Amino acid sequence: MIQISYWYWWVLASSLLVLEFLLLGTLGSFFLWPAIAAAIIGFLTLLFPMLSLEYQVMILAMVSIVSVMIGRFYVGKHPLSNDQPFLNRRGSELEGNIYPVVEAIENGVGRINVDDSSWRVEGPDCPVATLVRVVVAGDLACLQVDLISEQQSVKQVTKLQSIINNARNR
Repeated sequence: MIQISYWYWWVLASSLLVLEFLLLGTLGSFFLWPAIAAAIIGFLTLLFPMLSLEYQVMILAMVSIVSVMIGRFYVGKHPLSNDQPFLNRRGSELEGNIYPVVEAIENGVGRINVDDSSWRVEGPDCPVATLVRVVVAGDLACLQVDLISEQQSVKQVTKLQSIINNARNR
């Protein structure tokens, strides 16, 4: 009869936790739950050293399944939140903002300047200096834009000028 000490289970649990930390976010906490189960089996074999290997493996399987179910339920009720929602979503913070066209949009393609960078845009054809609103920041290299009406342009420019003036007066 093969006898496995509690240390083996704790080493397995530690190894699974190290794997979980190394692969954080890639497999969705896959190794966390079997690690918890292995740690529990380690404590059980510490308390009951004569527990046979067959029972240890059977208990490991059952506890792993239960811990996965509890973990999925918990994560479903308390989803992970991110304090930086635009991280790795370059350009998403530009959606809804208005910018002047710096390279005329011809055949649906042009350019706008945002701060110190130049962005390729796709949208309806228009001349340089036309104000456009960023609608979708789809892929990394291109923004989808729409023209805004003259009335909206005047309101937006007036609003921007008042913000700039207020900032200068402070």
